Amino acid sequence: MAYDKFNILTSSAVPLPIENVDTDQIIPARFLKATERVGFGDNLFRDWRYNGDGTPKADFVLNDTTYSGKILVGGKNFGSGSSREHAAWAVYDYGFRAVVSSFFADIFKGNCLNIGVLPVQVSPEFADTIFKAIEADPKTELEINLPEQTITLKATGQKESFDINGYKKNNMLNGFDDIDYLQNIKEEIVGFADKLPY
Repeated sequence: MAYDKFNILTSSAVPLPIENVDTDQIIPARFLKATERVGFGDNLFRDWRYNGDGTPKADFVLNDTTYSGKILVGGKNFGSGSSREHAAWAVYDYGFRAVVSSFFADIFKGNCLNIGVLPVQVSPEFADTIFKAIEADPKTELEINLPEQTITLKATGQKESFDINGYKKNNMLNGFDDIDYLQNIKEEIVGFADKLPY
């Protein structure tokens, strides 16, 4: 399933300075029955966002209109726990295109890259700088430049580089998932197969 191309994203950010956010908090297991990537955003952080009766918890950041944007800034070790793809789906379906953290669980990071959410790993010091900037001004903007692999705090110009697998970078720049990539090189695959001696 193709997704929007990712090039340069400039946006305000939503801060979630909680360490060890696991995938069961991102999308609780009871919401994993669907097999399509839509509708999961409604239940992103469900148990942190809503009371038992379904009313929003006023003190949770996603219910606070002070904060908005397409970037989620999380604490260290974001996306730990089970390998459920639905956690990345929920992040994307809610409207986030990037998650920033000082450390990601590997499987969650891979799942994000597969569906168009860019995981940007920064140093703990830069993560702290970002949190402080958002606290001082909730409208402060970050620029995430995928071609240059940099993240910049627009107000001050402070910047860090981040790593990304070259194949995944190319896919994100083109809006491809793995199937889209194969479809895009179908003629090359067929041509290679035709030259095989068997």
